[in-house]
Amino acid sequence: MNTVPAQEIKRRGMAAVDDALAQGPVHVVKNNRPQYVVLTEESYRELLEALQECALARIKASLEDAAAGRVTRHDSVEALMRHIDAE
Repeated sequence: MNTVPAQEIKRRGMAAVDDALAQGPVHVVKNNRPQYVVLTEESYRELLEALQECALARIKASLEDAAAGRVTRHDSVEALMRHIDAE
């Protein structure tokens, strides 16, 4: 894991992050715990694009299930939850 302590960022500014970003995403450690992740703009856009592709694939699969009749109807949320728990 590529980490930079928050204190290092306070001391050196963005130069501390820039140096670490050359090796990939940077986990900023605060109080001995990873608190933040810094990505390049390109990596961030790739992440958003992948997330959107996954969402669209799930929607497409759901629509295909509905068109094929692979759906169940429930009268309430409680009935749905019982159905899910029974699986």
